[in-house]
Formats: sequence, C-alpha cells, structure tokens
Amino acid sequence: MTDVEHPETFHGLPVFTLPPPSDEEAAPAALPAADTVAWRLECVWEGPGFPALWQHFLDTVDPAGVRSLLIGPWWPDDYTSFAPVAELIASHASRFPALRGLFLADVVGEECEVSWLEMSDVTDLIEAFPQLEELVVRGGGDPVPEREKLRLRRLRHTALKSLRFESGGLPGHVVRAVAAGELPALERLELWFGASWYGGDATVEDMRPVLSGGGFPRLRHLGLQNSEIQDEIAAAVASAPVVAQLESLALSMGTLSDTGALALLGGQPLTHLASLDLHHHYLTDPVMSRVREMCAREGVHVDLDEADYWDPEDDEPRYVAVSE
Repeated sequence: MTDVEHPETFHGLPVFTLPPPSDEEAAPAALPAADTVAWRLECVWEGPGFPALWQHFLDTVDPAGVRSLLIGPWWPDDYTSFAPVAELIASHASRFPALRGLFLADVVGEECEVSWLEMSDVTDLIEAFPQLEELVVRGGGDPVPEREKLRLRRLRHTALKSLRFESGGLPGHVVRAVAAGELPALERLELWFGASWYGGDATVEDMRPVLSGGGFPRLRHLGLQNSEIQDEIAAAVASAPVVAQLESLALSMGTLSDTGALALLGGQPLTHLASLDLHHHYLTDPVMSRVREMCAREGVHVDLDEADYWDPEDDEPRYVAVSE
C-alpha cells in the first residue's frame, strides 16, 4: 500500500492508540485527557473483538470530551465487514458531542491491503455526527465478489470542511454521491480513484458537478488523484470553472503523462494557485521543464517528485501509486 502510513497527528491532535483492555503491560499509568489527543482504536491479533474494545473505550475515556477518533483494524483474526462497527459507533453518537475529526479504517498494508478492506455503507455513520468537520475514509472496491464494498448515499452535512476518500479502487457511485452532496462548508476534497481491477470505475462525468464549481462554494483544495484516467481528469480540470476558486490542486499519484500535463499548460491560468501537486507521474523531461518554468514564473509551488519512465512506443502500462 504505497504512500499510506499511520498518521502521527489527526485533526490537529497527536494520535494516541488506546491500549486494549487485556494489555495491562502496555497500559500507561494514566491516560491522556479526552480532549488532548486523537484516539485510535485497534483490535490486536487474537485479542478482544471490536465490541469489547469499544466498551473499554467508553468505560475508560470520557466520550463527551473526545474531539478526534481513528478506527484501526477492527478484526481480531480474520478480516470482517465494517458494517457492525459503523452501526455500533453511530448508536453512541449522542455521547460524543465534541467529535470533529473521524478517520474510518486507519489501516496500513502490514495490517490489511487497502483493497481488501471490507467496508460498508458509511452514510448513516457520517450523518450521525452533524458537527463533524474532518472525515477520512480508507478502502473501497475489491475484485472478490463476496467481499463487502464501500457504499455511500448522497451526503447532506452542513459542518463538514474536509473530506478524503483513500482507495485503491473507488466505486463510481461513491464519487457520484459525493459530487451530488449538499456540503456547503466543504473546503478540502480529495478522491483517490485507484485501479479498475479493484473497482475504480469512476469517470470524468461522475465528477462534473464538482468541476462545475457550483456545488461547493467554499472549496479551496481539490485532489483528484491516484487515477488510471489521470490524463482525462487533467484535461477536464484545464477548463473546469471550479479551478478559479481553488488555492491548491492535486492531480498526483496517478498515470499523468505529457498528454494531461500539456492540457493543463494549454488550459485556463493556474497562476493563482499556491501549490500544484503532480507527484508520481509519467512526464518526460521537456514537459517537466515547461511545468516548472510556468510555476516558477508565477510563484506556484509544484511537486514533480517520483517521476516514472514510460515509453508510449512500447505500449507499456502505467500504474497508480495505490491499488492493492
């Protein structure tokens, strides 16, 4: 799972993993105050299941003070669906009036590959916290039919400012649900599309409501990343009205080639941006030089790291940064 790590901070707070109820040696003499850390919950191998861990959390930490919560591996042995976890957390939402940051599936490759995570419909869980400001959801599609997939209905949320879906294969219906959502406070949106083999079947048309600029009036950062159709996305962004309101743009982690970069260079001005993130790409040196020159001339910080060699004459495939 390239480019995916456990965060050290989340929603402006240091991450603290709650010791499991049976781990007396790992338990600190005193836990941090509820509002001073981002609480991370994870089931350990062959330890208590998530219901027991969740009850332990409620019993040992004042939920009324919790401002940020990360859910790590929720299985003690075999991988299981996220659905019961989502239902359990949502059923106690009233006990967390201060919760503003939520990370669903803070899981890295050593624990479970991103496209093996058995997610579920997370709509009710999100809407159970009407004051939520930051949400990260990791996981998505899967080539194995019997595994449960990420699902999302059209979101209505008045407080959400930052929304990120990290996936090795983001289903198109999830992108459409986000694009059609009522999110008037949204300032940051990142979508990792992933590979078609892992269920990443979103199209540029699925994103049209976002690109039009009418749906999210406060949007200042847009990331359309980790895509096999990165050139198509870049071409659409080159003339998208939403770009005029942005302060930063990320088209990184995907299969961007000279075709997409030249479309950006030949499209609307990007000179108002503070930053342009194109890292993990397939640009040739001459086109990289043109991008750098444009950005240097206009004071735009550009990230062109992780350049990959690609020869279109050999018809070699290009790969996204995060798939399996």
